[in-house]
Amino acid sequence: MSGEHERQATFVLARLERRVLIWLAARLPAGMMPDHLTLIGILGATMVGAGYMLSNRNEDWLLLAIGGLVVNWFGDSLDGTLARYRRIERPRYGFYLDHLTDAYSTIMIGVGLGLSPYMLLAVGMAIVIAYLVLSINVYLETHVFGRFEAAYGALGPTEIRILLIVLNLAALLSVPVRFSVLGLTLTAFDIVGLAIVAGMGMLLAQRVSRNLRVLAAAEPPGRQREVGDE
Repeated sequence: MSGEHERQATFVLARLERRVLIWLAARLPAGMMPDHLTLIGILGATMVGAGYMLSNRNEDWLLLAIGGLVVNWFGDSLDGTLARYRRIERPRYGFYLDHLTDAYSTIMIGVGLGLSPYMLLAVGMAIVIAYLVLSINVYLETHVFGRFEAAYGALGPTEIRILLIVLNLAALLSVPVRFSVLGLTLTAFDIVGLAIVAGMGMLLAQRVSRNLRVLAAAEPPGRQREVGDE
C-alpha cells in the first residue's frame, strides 16, 4: 500500500467513534506508541476467545469476553488514530500489521464463539471465512483502484462488538436466547451470526459486480494492447 491510498469508513458510529478516538489520542502518555496499542488489541481479542471457550465451564466467563471486546476496541481502533494524531504514520507498515492483527482477532473471536455453548462451530467458522474473503476483496481493490474502502455496509467492527456485548449480557442475565428452527436448536448468537454471514455475502456480491463493471469499462474485452502498455 502506498501512502496515497484513500481510507474510507461509512459505518453507523464512524463519526462519533472518530471524535472519541481523537479525544483519547490527545490524552495518551507520550510513551504510549501505536505498536503498544496494537498489542493491546491482540490481547483483547485473545481475552474474547478465551472467555467464550471458558464459558463452557461457567457462564460468568462471558465477563472476560466482554472485557476483551472493550480492550480490543481500545487497542485496535486507537493505534492508527494515534499515529495520525502525532503525524508518525507508517502507511505500508501499518497497513500490513493492521490487517494481520485484524485477521488474528477475527479468528480468535469466531473460533472462540464456535467452541462456546452459545454458537455452533460451523457458524463461527462461516463468520471467519466470510470475513477473510471480504478482506481479500478489500486488498485487491486497494491494489487495483488505489482506494482503501473497508466499509461494506452500516455495520463495522465497533458495531459488531457492541452487538456481541449485548448478546453476552443477555446470556448472563439468563434471557432466553435459544430457538428451534427446522428441528435444529439455535441460539441468538447463531441467528445473528448467520444474518451477518448472509449480509456479508450480499455486500460482497454487490462490490464484486460493481468492480467488474468499472474494470470492464476501463479495459474493454477484445481491445488489442499497444506496445508499451503495462
